[in-house]
Amino acid sequence: MSLPAYTEYKDSGVEWLGDVPEHWPILGAKNVFYERNTKASKGDEQLTASQKYGVIPQKMFADLEGVKVMQVILGHDILKRAEIDDFVISMRSFQGGLEYCGYSGSVSSAYVPIYSKMPIESFFYKYLFKSIEFIKALQLTSNLVRDGQALRYSNLTLLRLPVPPLPEQTTIARFLDHETTKIDALITEQQRLIELLKEKRQAVISHAVTKGLDPNAPMKDSGVEWLGDVPEHWVVVQLKFNTLEMQTGPFGSQLHAEDYVEGGIPLINPAHMVNGNIVPDASVSVDEQTWTRLSRHQLKEGDLIFARRGDLGRCAIIKKNESGWLCGTGSLKAKLNQKLNPEYAYLLITSDGVISELSLESKGSTMENLNTETLGRVRLPIPPTTEQAEIIGYVDEVSGKYGELISNAHQGIDLLKERRSALISAAVTGKIDVRGWQVPQKNLVEEVQ
Repeated sequence: MSLPAYTEYKDSGVEWLGDVPEHWPILGAKNVFYERNTKASKGDEQLTASQKYGVIPQKMFADLEGVKVMQVILGHDILKRAEIDDFVISMRSFQGGLEYCGYSGSVSSAYVPIYSKMPIESFFYKYLFKSIEFIKALQLTSNLVRDGQALRYSNLTLLRLPVPPLPEQTTIARFLDHETTKIDALITEQQRLIELLKEKRQAVISHAVTKGLDPNAPMKDSGVEWLGDVPEHWVVVQLKFNTLEMQTGPFGSQLHAEDYVEGGIPLINPAHMVNGNIVPDASVSVDEQTWTRLSRHQLKEGDLIFARRGDLGRCAIIKKNESGWLCGTGSLKAKLNQKLNPEYAYLLITSDGVISELSLESKGSTMENLNTETLGRVRLPIPPTTEQAEIIGYVDEVSGKYGELISNAHQGIDLLKERRSALISAAVTGKIDVRGWQVPQKNLVEEVQ
């Protein structure tokens, strides 16, 4: 989209704004927005501020996010009143702009509702407050972010804001509503494509490791419901018959929080297993004395390490440089025999079928819990080692192709987000002139219908 610039500009005198249209007034924020100091009433609905949804009722936020929100019951003399079209300053305003309030209700005393006494188009400032330039300028008003303190109204008053004529504010807001909606729809499509590509990749991998690469191979009933038929020459056997050792990590009195040191020998817990790789945390480690005491929990190259709680099927293969690290309290390690390639075992265990079986077999009243007995009982299809190697090579090739497509889709999302951000910044700072813009005819017809 190519949009013209204004014919005449002036120096705004504000670094983050730069040149602005000649007819745009630049006013101190304290002359545009005022702090609302009204106490909440007893019947006010409690609101919460979020970067994703703005200021909305707590119950609505819980429904949208699928989470439980513990409603804070405070005296009404502490809660503040917020009105529709207010903006709310919170600590997160440093990172994501001030939040637009679309509801009337009460907010925490940690929030600062602000409102304008002059006629404004709230959505123009909704976009302005989300622009990169504004957020950076707000961050420069104080070092409070580093100190972990809250952003105050006094920070906002240090800034100067553009105040275009009201009809122009409205046109800019409508233009950005229209264009960002289109961009957001494209982003959603790309996100959906990524999920479909991931599902397709997983389906191809699961088929390869459970059915083999030869579509004409004679098949037999595996005797395992989730597995179905497998190649006739494959062996279906419990995992424990292909392991030399299976052991849970230290627990109880074996390891205490005070045993942890910074930058020592890593302990590997479920949080450190990311997409099959180990990502250690320097703060979750022990010194050499503790390491020696827990030597039986050392990990060796080629071992598999599993999450014992929560996300069953999460696991990783220990690489050479990770040998000697320790299996953590929330983990379980397994050393395989020569009949089962660790990479092949990883592909099987992270497949949907095995994860489902682990879930059914796992123990624990409040959450799924994996132990050596449960893991050892899982039945896996084991082809000859040469065939395992062929399947691993095929999976690597397939993963590479799908990975490239997924990477391209992520890059597309990044470009769309950059375009969205640049368009907002250009419109709210007057770098493009949208006064002549109108809603496309197609959209007008849709609105009437």
